Amino acid sequence: MILDATQWHAWHGAGFPDDSWYREDDQLCAIVGAPRVDLVSREQYGDFILRFEYALPVGGNSGVFYRVDESAGLAWHSGPEMQLLDDAVHPDGKQPTTRNGALYGLLAPEQETQIEAGSFMEALLIVREGTVEHWLNNRKVLGYRLDDPALHTLIESSKFADKPLFAKAPTGHIVLQHHGEAVRFRRLSIEALG
Repeated sequence: MILDATQWHAWHGAGFPDDSWYREDDQLCAIVGAPRVDLVSREQYGDFILRFEYALPVGGNSGVFYRVDESAGLAWHSGPEMQLLDDAVHPDGKQPTTRNGALYGLLAPEQETQIEAGSFMEALLIVREGTVEHWLNNRKVLGYRLDDPALHTLIESSKFADKPLFAKAPTGHIVLQHHGEAVRFRRLSIEALG
C-alpha cells in the first residue's frame, strides 16, 4: 500500500498539518521553523514492512516511530523510534545509541551509515512476530526483539522508564517525526504482515 499524503494526519489532529509539512510531487517535507507537528498514519499496524526514502539537510535529525498509541502525550512516549540522523554534524552522532539507524536511546546500529546531505537514502523497517530490523541503503544495520529481557532492562534505566505506554502496544500508528529540520520523505509504502 502506498502511503501518500492522504494516508497521514497531524499528531492529535484530524487533517494534514499544512502549517508544518508541505507536499511536493511524491514527497512529504517538514517545514523548517514551523510547529513541530508529527505525521501519523491513519491506519494502525502490528507486523509490517515499511519502505521509504528520506533526505536530511546538514545536521538533520528525524525518525520513524512504530506501534504508536496516539493517546500518549507525544509519539516518543509510546512508539520505539528508528533514528534518522546526520551523524557527522549533529551532536547526537557522538552517542552510539542515537546515531543514524539506531533504536533511539537504547540500541546502537551495528554498522554506521553516513548520509549525504540533501540526497535520498533508502530505508526499510521490518516488524515481524516481535523481531525488528532496521535497514539503510540495503544493509541491515540493527536487529532486536521487543521481548528481549536485556532490552527491557535498558528501557528501565532510560528516559522511557516513566512512560508506561512505551513499546507496549501490539499494534499502532506509524509516525514521521518533525524535529525542526528540513527532512523529506518519499516512496513510502507499507505491507501489513499476518
